Amino acid sequence: MLTETTVREWLEAVKDPEIPVLSLNDLGVITGITVINERHVRVRMTPTFVGCPALDFMKQEVEQVLQEKGIEQAEVEVSFETPWSSDRITERGREALKKFGLAPPPQQALIEDLDILENVECPNCGSTETQLKTPFGPTLCRAIHYCTRCKETFEQFKPL
Repeated sequence: MLTETTVREWLEAVKDPEIPVLSLNDLGVITGITVINERHVRVRMTPTFVGCPALDFMKQEVEQVLQEKGIEQAEVEVSFETPWSSDRITERGREALKKFGLAPPPQQALIEDLDILENVECPNCGSTETQLKTPFGPTLCRAIHYCTRCKETFEQFKPL
């Protein structure tokens, strides 16, 4: 009997296009799975932000994985009912971000002022002797920092 757990395990293969070591599960983008029957599955996704340019690609990847597993009717719906938050990133996802060289966002935090982006732990050496260089990184969800200890520049996944 097909279960939500099995489908979620299959979807571990679907990675975020910008952070290829991070599954959509661990990013917290897969927000619901409904097994209608052995050949029909509905997956709900909540993208990290409205207008995410990778949304269609991620939907296609989810559909492809499900079809490869024998699912004939794979529905992927996008929901903004509950906005995505960086608090949805799992602990395993936070570790994957660090290994990828991105500082994970602080938990249960929103950017109300830029102080929250100061003294971020460097993913390279672990120091918090860091400086925010710019709150605007290569994507909407990243900021650029500099570590005064190891002298490396790194990106942080911003709290959203």
